[in-house]
Amino acid sequence: MMPKFLPAALALALLAGPALAQGTTSQTVPAASSATSAKAPKADRTAKSKECSAEADQKGLHGKARKHFRSACKAGKA
Repeated sequence: MMPKFLPAALALALLAGPALAQGTTSQTVPAASSATSAKAPKADRTAKSKECSAEADQKGLHGKARKHFRSACKAGKA
């Protein structure tokens, strides 16, 4: 009986420890909504992104040049 009990007890100890430790933290995580509330609504961001993509297409930009242009365009610098 002892040889069968020892591996089961060892497996329980190894697997139960991390599972129990997950619920013991008392730290609070700030809400993600406060970080996103300063940004434009998703529909506005999507529309701006599509406009910038269309403008990059018209200019024939590809690769890094397109990426830099779109970043500047979405930030309102282009």
